[in-house]
Amino acid sequence: MVHAHHSPLFAILSIVIAVLGSWTALDLFDRVSGNFGRARAGWLVAAALAMGLSIWSMHFVAMLGFDPGSAVSYDPILTLVSLALAIGATGTAFKVAASERSDRRHVVGAAVLMGTGICAMHYVGMAALRTAAVLGYDPLLVLLSLAVAVSSSMAALFVARSEQRGWSRAAAAGILGLAIVGMHYTAMAALHLTPVPGAAIGMPGPPPYPLAFGVAGTTVLILFLALMASLHDQRVNILAALDAGGVGYWELDLANGRLHLSPRGKAILGSAADGAPVYADLLDEISPGSRSEVVARLHEAIDTGADYDVEYTLVRGDRWLNARGRVVGDGRHRPTRMVGVVIDVTDRRQAMDRIVSSERRQRLLVDELNHRVKNTLATVQSLSRQTARSAASVEGFHRSFEGRLLALSSAHNVLTQHGWEHAGLREILERELSRIAPDRVALSGEDVTLSVRQALAIGMAMHELVSNAVRHGALGTDGGTVDVCWGLAASARAPGLVLEWRETPVADAAVAMSGGFGFQIIRRSIEGELEGEATLVVGPEGLVWRFVLPLSDHAGPATGGGGAAVPDAAQ
Repeated sequence: MVHAHHSPLFAILSIVIAVLGSWTALDLFDRVSGNFGRARAGWLVAAALAMGLSIWSMHFVAMLGFDPGSAVSYDPILTLVSLALAIGATGTAFKVAASERSDRRHVVGAAVLMGTGICAMHYVGMAALRTAAVLGYDPLLVLLSLAVAVSSSMAALFVARSEQRGWSRAAAAGILGLAIVGMHYTAMAALHLTPVPGAAIGMPGPPPYPLAFGVAGTTVLILFLALMASLHDQRVNILAALDAGGVGYWELDLANGRLHLSPRGKAILGSAADGAPVYADLLDEISPGSRSEVVARLHEAIDTGADYDVEYTLVRGDRWLNARGRVVGDGRHRPTRMVGVVIDVTDRRQAMDRIVSSERRQRLLVDELNHRVKNTLATVQSLSRQTARSAASVEGFHRSFEGRLLALSSAHNVLTQHGWEHAGLREILERELSRIAPDRVALSGEDVTLSVRQALAIGMAMHELVSNAVRHGALGTDGGTVDVCWGLAASARAPGLVLEWRETPVADAAVAMSGGFGFQIIRRSIEGELEGEATLVVGPEGLVWRFVLPLSDHAGPATGGGGAAVPDAAQ
């Protein structure tokens, strides 16, 4: 039996290749889950190539460090077949593990296939060995090497399907790499070399050291390029996602103040990001009111390691920006740069301002509603008390009180339609006169916008005029009519509304009732509530009420023009 030995240098080199290959394969496999279609298939092939090539390269380099005591060479065909077995078995297993429909049983089956393929790769590679000895194997150790290959493959697949970051991925790559190396040397321990008496000594193969370092260097270069491609793909995907979300990316070199911005970041900052921006120049583009806070937050993030988060406006324009970032340190934890994002939050700020304004307006509306409810209750209480005093019977009280409540309700309905902000004079009048036949009522005048207070007071006064005209006045006689006209008239103090109510003919009962409670309501509504003038004139041509109201607290006519001319009541 020939005694062989392994070079420690080649063993260490094989471990490095196995661990680096495991790390690369795990990283590339992670790209598989983040892609679809052809990109997913491409990253799956890359992960399989990285894992298969690193396993094969590790075995090949380790075999170059194997010295059986005689010259060694390798059959190139079988060597390539062993490489194909490693890549094929790994690729098939990775494809199964990457499928979302695969469960634990599928992964275990794929691990058995992968481990068997790796074992086959090893023993086919051993069959490619050409030396002056016959190769034999210990069956138990062969089975043990198969078990190690299957178990390491199973660990690799389950780790690849899980989430691993940072130290967890490094630990997983180290364990997988050592397991792969352990499988190789377990299989080598199963090898028995029996010298062949009189066998011709073959020509030695290429020098092992240059070949080993050449294979290892090529493998490491391929793995490094694969890692760079993975990192580039991650960066492109992240920037694309940020750009789709309207988020700009930036990096700040804390040593020289140089600022790198993504295209979206430049678009958000506008002219402030032209050329190769420097932080100091960009700071000049920030509005003076925000500049000190931006600087303070930046120094706080650098000194304490806290997240950088600040909102500010630019000198040009009224846009709001939100910059967020985090300090990145070197190996000694010294801050060297800051990375982050910038977002245009103008719409959000405007929405917040609208919400604040809406809440303030809602509070005012609630306060106004409380005030109006109290006033309405006080009005109802006064109406009830005064109506009861003037009523001759319960039925009379009920009729009068109900009518006045309905008049108040009618004015409320008109105001509700306009959001309790204003009401039209014509609409108030039409509602109060709606129960009168159209041929007995005439309205003339351009519409005038009334405030809430004016609408309620005029509505109540009109109700009393209509009620008196129906019960005691012109509308209670055959052929009696009512003419209502209004218009705007200028005065020394402010524009005013002049409204006339004319009943024809004059009824004696109407004159007799002019001193009753309805008369008091009219006076209180016009003179007390609105600080206007209410004048009653009775003549041969009819009974005329003339109201002159200040309009300083309302918007004026609802349409253009100065309003219709109002005749003199004395005419």
